[in-house]
Amino acid sequence: MARSRRGLAASRLVARRRLAAVAAVVLTASGGMTLRAGSAPAAAAPRLKTAAHARGAAHLGVPGTADVAYAGSLEYLEEKVVGPAFHRATGAAYEGRGAGSKALSAEISSGEISPNVFESVGSGPITALEPRYTRWYVQFAASPLVLAYNPSSAYAPALEAIAAHRRPLADLFHVMSEPGFTLGRTDPNVDPQGAAFVEMVELAQRALHLPPSTVRAVLGTGPLGSSSSPEIFDETALEPRLEAGQLDAASAFLSQAVQLHLHYVALPPTIDLGAPGEAARYARATLRLADGKVVHGEPLVLDLTTIGHRDPAAAAAFVAYTISPRGLAAYRHGGYTTLRPTVAGDRRLVPAGVASELSAR
Repeated sequence: MARSRRGLAASRLVARRRLAAVAAVVLTASGGMTLRAGSAPAAAAPRLKTAAHARGAAHLGVPGTADVAYAGSLEYLEEKVVGPAFHRATGAAYEGRGAGSKALSAEISSGEISPNVFESVGSGPITALEPRYTRWYVQFAASPLVLAYNPSSAYAPALEAIAAHRRPLADLFHVMSEPGFTLGRTDPNVDPQGAAFVEMVELAQRALHLPPSTVRAVLGTGPLGSSSSPEIFDETALEPRLEAGQLDAASAFLSQAVQLHLHYVALPPTIDLGAPGEAARYARATLRLADGKVVHGEPLVLDLTTIGHRDPAAAAAFVAYTISPRGLAAYRHGGYTTLRPTVAGDRRLVPAGVASELSAR
């Protein structure tokens, strides 16, 4: 899995071609949408300025800009669907940037970035900013883990048979343990998906009665919470590498697989970390991160809050739009399981527009 110049060039070429091939997102009058083509995120631009921002449109309604820092897995949905639809619905401008949720939280805390909205996978990256930057958040969707795979991989026939239930799920972990199998995943220290993938393998080893050696066979012999494994890549570069043929398979959210039209193996709710009702089971998986902190498995839910005091009307309007029926419909079409929006923290500090949307449920 060495980074050759040719491999990197192939990855960049695939990313450029996919971005160029993005088709229109068709929004119906009722707020539904049809995704006519997938798009992979390019390797991590820190901020994406859309046409909505370039035009500016404060005169149409809500003033200011919603500057949204979001989990990298949300890049397609935010930039191609939700951001433009929010601008059309409210008149507020939109900017976005995607990265691992924990990395974004650290950048906000250090003052390196100053968004006014933060959308995280899991509540931990948000609560780490309390009470200085926020004291509340709203939970509204969940997305399970899947294993995405390259259909041209030598292992694709086996993975396809497992996905179609012609072979048992236990075989998935045997395939991933093959010496020549190349797996991609994200850094568990900066991205909740990276931690969740390790926890998923631990849960599967117990649930499927696999040998204890399975976890190491799949994830390598180094510390499970390390950032230095050759399997680890930036979240926004993982799928382009997969499609370039540099990886046989990669960790992904179901929502990513749906939006980017990836081949994937679905996992049962008992191990996919996508079912809030399985929280107690997920918590049995533990992982020690590079800083010594021990984390437990938890449902992969989306949490959203406003940050700081810049353009508060636009920030609150973005949160309210996201949890509105139109916003939630976009997430459902994008492969998420939408939940009844629920506030955690100090409800008295929830902006009026967000509180009004919540009370309409």
